[in-house]
Amino acid sequence: METAERLNFPAKARFSSPGEEQDELQCLIGESPPIRQIKELICQVAPTELTVLVTGESGTGKDIIARTIHRLSLRSERAFVKINCAALPETLLEAELFGYEKGAFTGAHNAKPGRFEFARSGTIFLDEIGEMSSFLQAKLLQVIEERKFMRLGGRKDIEVDVRLIAATNRNIEKSLAEGLLRYDLYYRLAEAMISVPSLKERKEDIPSLIHHFLGKYSRRYQVGCPSLSSSTLKIVCALR
Repeated sequence: METAERLNFPAKARFSSPGEEQDELQCLIGESPPIRQIKELICQVAPTELTVLVTGESGTGKDIIARTIHRLSLRSERAFVKINCAALPETLLEAELFGYEKGAFTGAHNAKPGRFEFARSGTIFLDEIGEMSSFLQAKLLQVIEERKFMRLGGRKDIEVDVRLIAATNRNIEKSLAEGLLRYDLYYRLAEAMISVPSLKERKEDIPSLIHHFLGKYSRRYQVGCPSLSSSTLKIVCALR
């Protein structure tokens, strides 16, 4: 994980008090050293315009981290747009990201803006970026560098001002070595990098997570909140 000392961040301007900042960080459950480090790094990257790459196994909270960065950023009043790059085939993903003009392909009866346009002045979160094809990675790199793109079937460039956050559950070094992730795109995405540890690496957070979800679902289903004995918690924390 990048440390704050390696990144030359400007002074933070969005929040007037530490209390407001802590309110936004409450969605990150846990006080283990790795989670405290992640919270600290979020607070430092959020008010900047750096692109952020969040890595970690599925289910570790990469989406939550991306949303927290947005809420703590100077773009918090603007849109937060998420797209899962693994959920769509290449042709549909390109159309979703960049939009298309009428007649661009069979079935394109009307023009449609893409997610980058919907995210204008806000934040776009590209989840599972490691699943994106090399062709789309090259196109994305161009958008990052030039701050403009062209819709499918379009004839003019569209300028766009967005903050980009990406996430992947893949091993970065392996993806780069196997050519699944372009080096040039990686260096543009990872201006700041946050690595999220798996739960087995921060078992001290398990009780807090259990209490959080018990409370959440008891409120949702309007039932009494159960409690776990210390012996049960001890057993759960010992599981692998």
